Amino acid sequence: MPDQTTSSIVIDATAQAVMAVIVDFEDYPAWVQGMKNVRVTRTDDAGRAAEVHFELEAAPIKDSYTLAYDYVSDTTLRWHLTEGRMLRAMEGSYDLVPNGTGTEVTYKLAVDVAIPMIGMLRRKAEKVIVDTALKGLKKRVESLA
Repeated sequence: MPDQTTSSIVIDATAQAVMAVIVDFEDYPAWVQGMKNVRVTRTDDAGRAAEVHFELEAAPIKDSYTLAYDYVSDTTLRWHLTEGRMLRAMEGSYDLVPNGTGTEVTYKLAVDVAIPMIGMLRRKAEKVIVDTALKGLKKRVESLA
């Protein structure tokens, strides 16, 4: 897997409130840019989403892919790609750390695409994805508080 991109943001909410938005996958089209459809395809013994299918249309990218989730703790969620068309591999995580009255959220992402792409461009695309996701998450969580 190629190098990962990492970024953090502080959200004015508890880690529990932030994680609740992160794991509400089927609500992603309401706040994740370009997300058209999300469907939980498998749950774990605790009733949490274990595998989720996503349909993304963020010009110029249109893709359909499935991620498997690992609930490491109440404050850490990891995932990896199980199926994709344009994506060959994807690994990522959200790590939440209480920070005063809010929560610091660190998002890590590594993506490998099926089309040839210069490493520098891939990392730049990852950075845009990570930063956009963190800003969207912050806006969504704080609007619900």
